[in-house]
Amino acid sequence: MEPPCHLPVASQRRASRASTSVGIWLEATRAAKINLSATLEQALVKKLSSVPQLQWRQENRDSIEAYNQHVEKHGGFYDKSQSF
Repeated sequence: MEPPCHLPVASQRRASRASTSVGIWLEATRAAKINLSATLEQALVKKLSSVPQLQWRQENRDSIEAYNQHVEKHGGFYDKSQSF
């Protein structure tokens, strides 16, 4: 999976420290032979790529609701042309 253009690529990685139960997770991932770095990167790309979508939905919530109410009341724009 390619990261969106606004996210850093692998060549731009930097060391970082995170405060979690690192020892427990590190042992478990090593025992399971999971590439922790790659797994974390994939999870972050997935999570961060959804942020713009969530922001757009939040910003357009009122318009979406108004459209849905209009469709409930009047039907969709193609409802009359369907023959099945």
